[in-house]
Amino acid sequence: MSQDVIISTDSHVGRLSLNRPKAIHALNLPMCQAMIDALLKWRDDEAVEAVLIDHAEGRGFCAGGDIRMLADSGAKDGRDARLFFHTEYRLNHLLFTYPKPVVAFMDGITMGGGVGISQPAKYRVATENTRFAMPETGIGLFPDVGGGWYLPRLEGRVGAYLALTGARLDGAECLALGLATHYLPSENLAEAKARIAADPTRIGGILGELSVTAPPAAITQHVDRINRLFASDTYEDILAALESDGGEWAAKELATLHGKSPQTCKVALRQLREGSEMHDFAAQMAQEYAIGSRVVAMHDFIEGVRALIVDKDNSPQWNPPTPEAVTDDWIDAIFEPLPENEKWTPLT
Repeated sequence: MSQDVIISTDSHVGRLSLNRPKAIHALNLPMCQAMIDALLKWRDDEAVEAVLIDHAEGRGFCAGGDIRMLADSGAKDGRDARLFFHTEYRLNHLLFTYPKPVVAFMDGITMGGGVGISQPAKYRVATENTRFAMPETGIGLFPDVGGGWYLPRLEGRVGAYLALTGARLDGAECLALGLATHYLPSENLAEAKARIAADPTRIGGILGELSVTAPPAAITQHVDRINRLFASDTYEDILAALESDGGEWAAKELATLHGKSPQTCKVALRQLREGSEMHDFAAQMAQEYAIGSRVVAMHDFIEGVRALIVDKDNSPQWNPPTPEAVTDDWIDAIFEPLPENEKWTPLT
């Protein structure tokens, strides 16, 4: 029976290789727990000097989490969904605070949960195959796994733009925005991993030697436009700015937003605004867990998964149906802290 994550040691490094190719290596609960167990073991093992995270085969690094399970659980009592989030966020936090260098190879699709296990890494390697996104507004979820921490720390209003639209970035764009630290041709990855395993003290130098000049990053030509049109933390203001702009780019982005969950877009904007002021990643994850434990059982997530993943009719019927109908009280209830006995906690 194949393992969903292959855990091994190679000379001086520990290796976590995602191995669910038919699901583009989307994370499930056993994968998250297995990675936590390995990371805790290696943390105290002097023979392991660094950790590499990659995928064993197939076209993506990690497409996200087990969305169908989350929706099925949310439609019932939500228990399995909450357990998954609790464990996944502990993995995210463990990587964020890990005392040894971690190298994530974002070769291929890197979305949702894949962002959550790559962004905490000290070294984040993009390639010509990288397709990075936080597409949760399209299924009524929200950019979790630390999205509220990473996205508002990008240049200007790029994080808000990515959170709302779910725009996909290539490897060059990830490098330009700081989401990746290095850009390597995929043909150089095997050599990079072998050399790092042989001498983990030279990770930065090895990746630098094997890096190439990335192609022009297309998103950079839109940053000024993004900063102007996505300037507000009020969703209705952003829609109005795009509508009044009159340009082709603005019209395309407005059409994209009209397909997203209004509830999720308002959640994302508040999440990023508050996340920009967080001083502790654990506090960020605790807030995202409170949000997630509620949103996963709400109409828009269950409907979004039905429309985009199950029935694939791509016609979700959001409720509330308009931004104006998503009141401040509605959003406040989603962000309400959980009771003490239900809150997320990091690993001790």
